[in-house]
Amino acid sequence: MATGALVSFAVERIGDMLIQEANFFKGVRGQVERLQSDLKAMQCFLEEADKKQEEDPRVRDWVSAIREAVYEAEDIIDMFILDAQSLRTHSFPERAFKKLIKRYKVGKKVEAIQLGLQDISNRREALGIPNIGEGTSLSRSAQMLQDLRRSTPHAEEHVVVGLKKDVNKLVEKLIREGDQRRRVISLVGMGGIGKTTLAKKVYNHTKVLEHFPDCCAWAYVSQDCRPRDVYMQIIKQVCTSTIDQQVLEKVEKLQEHELGDFLREHLKEKRYLIVLDDIWSCADWDCLAKVSNNDPDCLGNVFPDGGKGSRILLTTRHKDVALQADARSIPQEMKLLSKQESWDLFRRKAFLDHVDEDRYPPDLEKLGREMVDKCNRLPLAIVVLGGLLSRNMSHTEWRKVRDNINTYLAKEGSQIGVMTVLNLSYIVLPSYLKPCFLHLSLFPEDYVISTRKLFLLWIAEGFVLSEQAGQQSMKVTVEAYLNELVNRNLIQVVRMSVNARVVECRVHDLVRELAVRKAKEQNFFGTHDIADPLSSSTSNSSKCRRQSIYSDMERYASVEISTPYLRSLLFFKLGRETCRISQLDFIGKCFKILRVLDLEGVKVESLPSIVGKLIHLRYLGLRRTGLKLLPLSIGNLRSLQTLDVKNLKQVPNVIWKVQNMRHLYMEGQKDVIPLRIDTLKNLQVLSGITFEQWIVNNSSKLTCLRKLKLEGRCEVEGVKFSNSIAKLCGLKSLYLKTSYESSIPSLAMNSCLHLSKLDIKGHMQKLLETFQFPPNLSQLTLEACKLDCDPMPILEKLPNLLTLRLRAESYLGTELHVSANGFPQLKVLQLFELSKVIELNIENGAIPWLIQLHSHFSTRISGVDKLPNLVEVKLVEDSEKISVFPAWEKFLRRHRFSEYHLYWDISWETNRYGHIEFWIRRKKGLTSDQSSTVAAEKLALLLSRSEPTRKS
Repeated sequence: MATGALVSFAVERIGDMLIQEANFFKGVRGQVERLQSDLKAMQCFLEEADKKQEEDPRVRDWVSAIREAVYEAEDIIDMFILDAQSLRTHSFPERAFKKLIKRYKVGKKVEAIQLGLQDISNRREALGIPNIGEGTSLSRSAQMLQDLRRSTPHAEEHVVVGLKKDVNKLVEKLIREGDQRRRVISLVGMGGIGKTTLAKKVYNHTKVLEHFPDCCAWAYVSQDCRPRDVYMQIIKQVCTSTIDQQVLEKVEKLQEHELGDFLREHLKEKRYLIVLDDIWSCADWDCLAKVSNNDPDCLGNVFPDGGKGSRILLTTRHKDVALQADARSIPQEMKLLSKQESWDLFRRKAFLDHVDEDRYPPDLEKLGREMVDKCNRLPLAIVVLGGLLSRNMSHTEWRKVRDNINTYLAKEGSQIGVMTVLNLSYIVLPSYLKPCFLHLSLFPEDYVISTRKLFLLWIAEGFVLSEQAGQQSMKVTVEAYLNELVNRNLIQVVRMSVNARVVECRVHDLVRELAVRKAKEQNFFGTHDIADPLSSSTSNSSKCRRQSIYSDMERYASVEISTPYLRSLLFFKLGRETCRISQLDFIGKCFKILRVLDLEGVKVESLPSIVGKLIHLRYLGLRRTGLKLLPLSIGNLRSLQTLDVKNLKQVPNVIWKVQNMRHLYMEGQKDVIPLRIDTLKNLQVLSGITFEQWIVNNSSKLTCLRKLKLEGRCEVEGVKFSNSIAKLCGLKSLYLKTSYESSIPSLAMNSCLHLSKLDIKGHMQKLLETFQFPPNLSQLTLEACKLDCDPMPILEKLPNLLTLRLRAESYLGTELHVSANGFPQLKVLQLFELSKVIELNIENGAIPWLIQLHSHFSTRISGVDKLPNLVEVKLVEDSEKISVFPAWEKFLRRHRFSEYHLYWDISWETNRYGHIEFWIRRKKGLTSDQSSTVAAEKLALLLSRSEPTRKS
């Protein structure tokens, strides 16, 4: 991992070990404390060293030496604890004698590491490596890269594909007459996606030139942000017609703040357009604009708001920069090309514009399409590839490039290598994000990653330090890390929850390739797959800390293992054959200090008891394994923080021994046996315990529990159950799921002050009264409750409810009625599979903040035209007959959408269950007449189609 973060983790871990394992470290405690102190001393400059190693090989070697020393220290301490633990079964004299020997050996090894660290420090001085942080000049290679990337508006790219809509949208934002305030319009996207290309097209657009005829400027900022240089770039473009050369020479001698004042005075009475290309951080924007606080109304001192419709157009990889520059302006986020657009761009670059589309050789087309797919729709990669292949049209050369495409995309020269551009995003990552980014290299290409799992893995890996998390939970911290990587366009969002949290994500293939290269450099991970070329150089490395297994288990188990200090082992894409218990034995024998073991998807008949000897294990993932029983030795996993398993026949009653358990997932138990869990004082998530198991535990001891899911047959007395929930003073989320033959007990949860999310799936004799619900409830889901009475008169009085989902059989009636002033805060209302409900009546003044409404197509909805903030309507139709489509016109007329002064975009798709989903989404920007015309054209287009298509 990034060395600065690695050292920080090692320092904290050594400190924890000195406390938790005090008895083990008797006799060597002083030496270990000195080692901890030496590592702390390294921290003060390692973060800067991590950045500078990209440009100075001497710094890179020096940082690598520190990293290996830290790895060695971790290995020594972990192995010592493992050995000491194993001695507990020996007789006292033998145990005491062996402990003395092991302590002596550990002491010698720690001394050797300390000498090594001293030698590393001396070598830095002998090599003449400057103190990190001294000086600000760029290295020669960094300066060359900056010069190559420097943009000007005049070098406009002529071969542009897929940007027409983006250009029109951006031009409209820049010349909009309605808003005369100075606005910052931001283009946001990953490196190589075409932000600068789009900005050039817009800057040189005829309408833009006419709207800003006298005062336009383009300034390139870059990572090495120097406000004085940026100001001079702008002044030379906006002042040439008003000041002579002599005055300009005087201006060039001004100090930075004086240049800023000069520029402000020149701009304050003008309508100006300034492009700031490639801004890397919020601090850079604040420095350029001279913003002194985080108030969104503070527009900065250099770029004045004269009320004349001035615009600043900035490009950045980081969404946070866009929001910092103008919190009221929605950033324009650039998308990857479509598959057809990718091919069109490649064809025009590789075969040149004058080559007829149908005349290029079919064998080259096949190779070309394969290579374009590898570029994964990233414009820069396609342009580099097309330009490279345009020089040689031989089949042999194209096949050679196809077989080594990543190498060619990484090459540098007059054309900047794709990896070089993407690497800039890695270089500027703060140290705490680098290990998180490198960890993404463990996942296969195009793999959709569950963020729930990703968070748990990052916590188990130790990527979050206690001092970083502070008073908030580690899960909140890692979610913030993920969001930061998303905002930096290094992670792509696949699916979000209704409350805008990332649920699933993936990594672009080329960004993953960057992560793989960096991870290999740092011995962060290795892969094992005979078909994977990455595996050959890393899978046998004794220094490798993590491995992803892409081959089948039997093949992997048969390979000679030479990674004794492996910390993480993850399996992906394995065959369907069931692994024998003997094939899993090697994990416990070969990887004795493993921290993370994820067997998800590996078909396992049973887990060997030797797994219980992995005392450093923090994460054990066993989902989709088919496993029915856990060995009793699971109770020996003293460090285990997360156990993730599903559909076990039964959970052994030894979990209570695992004192460090924080996240326990065990849904779908077949046989219910007593299960003690009230000893787990660190437990934060408990999912899958049965009502019967829960009620016999003392819930007041679970002081850290934040999320609870109960399931199975419920024969618990209501008051007793309510009291057990009320004792959970920190509970935030509760999910109750009963079997068909039982009912949800009567509840009173008004004392659960922190409970904000409640899911109930199962028969209810009666819905809770309003006063019985948690007072701060914000999300409520009901399913299979079989309520006879309309629940809305009770639910609409919940003062803080933001999201309400009524799923299948939650209500058996035919009408739902929301009265005036009902649901004062509700933003999302979802009615799923309520096939008996034929009418939803919303009175005037009800649900004033509703944004999203989901319902069945046949449900009549009255009052929807009185919802001022409604943005999205989704209707589901069970029938697959095309005859339902003409009902669109009836629906639009019934709900009077055309009367809005907004544009309602209409689309539909067939979901994975074979149902047809209709979407109506509101889009701003059109007058009432335009909206009616567009809606009519859109409707005619939709009704002319013969079958549903997926929405774009």
